[in-house]
Amino acid sequence: MRILGIETSCDETGVAIYDEEKGLIANQLYTQIALHADYGGVVPELASRDHIRKTAPLIKAALAEANLTPKDIDGIAYTAGPGLVGALLVGSTVARSLAYAWNIPAVGVHHMEGHLLAPMLEEHKPNFPFIALLVSGGHTQLVRVDGVGQYEILGESIDDAAGEAFDKTAKLLGLDYPGGAALSRLAEKGQKDRFRFPRPMTDRPGLDFSFSGLKTFAANTVNQVLAEEGTLSEQSKCDIAYAFQDAVVDTMIIKCRRALKQTGLKRVVIAGGVSANKALRAGLENLMHEFHGEVFYPAPQFCTDNGAMIAYIGFLRLKNQEHSPLAIQVKPRWPMTELNAIKELK
Repeated sequence: MRILGIETSCDETGVAIYDEEKGLIANQLYTQIALHADYGGVVPELASRDHIRKTAPLIKAALAEANLTPKDIDGIAYTAGPGLVGALLVGSTVARSLAYAWNIPAVGVHHMEGHLLAPMLEEHKPNFPFIALLVSGGHTQLVRVDGVGQYEILGESIDDAAGEAFDKTAKLLGLDYPGGAALSRLAEKGQKDRFRFPRPMTDRPGLDFSFSGLKTFAANTVNQVLAEEGTLSEQSKCDIAYAFQDAVVDTMIIKCRRALKQTGLKRVVIAGGVSANKALRAGLENLMHEFHGEVFYPAPQFCTDNGAMIAYIGFLRLKNQEHSPLAIQVKPRWPMTELNAIKELK
């Protein structure tokens, strides 16, 4: 079985082909970062228009990369949600139209399930059950995963997601959009003890997150430095970046430690765009060494949005005889707990 996957949930157009026997055999990705940089964030209408321009050429490129024709494709998977409604409609319309024309089944895939199971694309993959820390620009969640579609949300952000907080704080430091990765690079040059940011919601029980206050704390720190020094030097930017990143990472480590103790599990998966953060990966490695467990994460190219994870989830769902109706339906908001469980692949 070969599945064509299409991802258009936000500002990346991803197309990939997953082969049941060979694994991932094609992976094409186009990012819209340059398109949205002048606006300091994603403009939904521009994102949708760019997906329209790029999706068909990327499908052709993926087929060429795998040396296949449409007749060699057995099914199509597409991101049906959550995400920007216009962007989702582009991918779903293309996918449903091609599936109808090629007379093959199609299935709508949950974007965050794609991220959650992206480590399954690696040679060293986790066994169920495990704890998943999903950290991206739109989501921060701790999830107990007992199998495909068997998800229990243990905690989530009550306001800004971690990736969103990174980008907003980066903007305060004058960094270009998206600034999360640039902020992390600045943090590598920061002084450890100059500033200390709070660890939000760690002084109370529970596994929920809150990161909006850290953005405010960063803004106040920037204003304090400007008042004292008259300018924001490069070293001050590095020191603020270090303190901010240290607070976010430490908060997530504290919550993961609680989740491990609460569940008794010994495996943690980290996925989503922020999972590429070196400090977070190092912190989780140390945590799992403490628990005599293991941490798993996708390769860097599969941390951000991509078609490979959609193709893989589509394979699992289509293998389980799940098909989406011909009518084009997308879900900008879509709880993962609504997904069907796959207890045994057919």
